[in-house]
Amino acid sequence: MTKFPAAILSAFLAVSAGAQAQDFPTRPVTMVVPYGAGSPADVIGRLLAQRMSEALGQQVVVENIAGAGGTVGVTRVAKAPPDGYMFVQGGTGTHAQSQTLYKNPPYDAANDFTPLALIAESPLVLEVRKDLPADDLKAFIAYAKTHPTTYGSAGVGSATHLSCALLTDAAGFNATHVPYRGMGPVMQDLTAGRIDFGCDFVLGALPQVEGKVLKALAVLTKERSAAMPDVPTASEQGLKDFEAYNWNAMFLPKGTPEPVVNKLHAALMTALDTPLVQERLLKLGAVIPKPGQRTPAYLREFVKSEIVKWAGPIKASGAAAE
Repeated sequence: MTKFPAAILSAFLAVSAGAQAQDFPTRPVTMVVPYGAGSPADVIGRLLAQRMSEALGQQVVVENIAGAGGTVGVTRVAKAPPDGYMFVQGGTGTHAQSQTLYKNPPYDAANDFTPLALIAESPLVLEVRKDLPADDLKAFIAYAKTHPTTYGSAGVGSATHLSCALLTDAAGFNATHVPYRGMGPVMQDLTAGRIDFGCDFVLGALPQVEGKVLKALAVLTKERSAAMPDVPTASEQGLKDFEAYNWNAMFLPKGTPEPVVNKLHAALMTALDTPLVQERLLKLGAVIPKPGQRTPAYLREFVKSEIVKWAGPIKASGAAAE
């Protein structure tokens, strides 16, 4: 058998990979959303998938794989072939908080993926059952300090769990956490009065707040949400500099060829820059990153900084997951 020098073999493989990337994609591409259908991440993902399909000339299929605060779906993509045909929409919970929350995280968020792009930042809002006797954050905290309260989340380790955990810690009261499989069941129990409050994405809370079946008491970011301009921030109401938000970003399996990454990135940017998509995202309460914040290189460093940023607050809150 003829043995080729390593340099020649490497060059051949590079040319072969480039040729395959040039033809990419030749079949549908899967976008894994690691949360349930109808979740804020799902809505954002489907909105982008439609435009990406048009740009790529192949359908981008959204697959919901929920569980364990999003880590089940993310783990699947981490172990997928690095060929560009499967990527995942991660976020604060899956790619930052999980690294401290779990004693043995199922993946290394900073090193087990090829970053694609940051796509949105989504503020969260404190929402309470409509008959809870409090109409602002100060009154709510006073109530929670003198009454046993429960809050629901999309699961242990999810952004909706940790945001409420950080809020209760910052405000100085205890509350019982009730984890669910997604925010849909949380909304059902909250509107029925079976739990007292939750920390949901503005997108998820907006219909119930507008329908007056729930009350929004505080936006959990430093600035008010364009989707809920009349709801003051927690910082405005006494919790100075308190902030709990979620960001959304796309990730590929580690080792995905650069030409494939570039092609998917271009399609994603085309989708994000579509005026109708931007208009819809803003109406959903999402903040669209600036162009310089949407590169793979930016996302790589951003994830590292977010892991560090959340480590301290999570340890201080005592939150943990198995």
